[in-house]
Amino acid sequence: MLKIEVFKEDVKITSRVMPGRDGKPSRTIYDQDAYVFLEGRFPTLTKVQLDEGQEPYEAGLYTFHSSSYVVNNFNSVELKKYGKIIVPLEVEL
Repeated sequence: MLKIEVFKEDVKITSRVMPGRDGKPSRTIYDQDAYVFLEGRFPTLTKVQLDEGQEPYEAGLYTFHSSSYVVNNFNSVELKKYGKIIVPLEVEL
């Protein structure tokens, strides 16, 4: 299971405006910093996208919700590019 951590300093939303192309309107992207534990000694910074009006995730440990994965054209599982959701990581007893 992939472990993600949101630190108390990162309980905030950042936004950026993506300019529209081909006559489409610009759109605002909302995200929050989090750290994913991959190989290696230290976690890696990642961005978790939020919906407009969504509260930021609280500090704590999370993992990706099963709806954040798709089966690609090669029948392999991968994370979605957009629409990923994180859920609290249950503590093992």
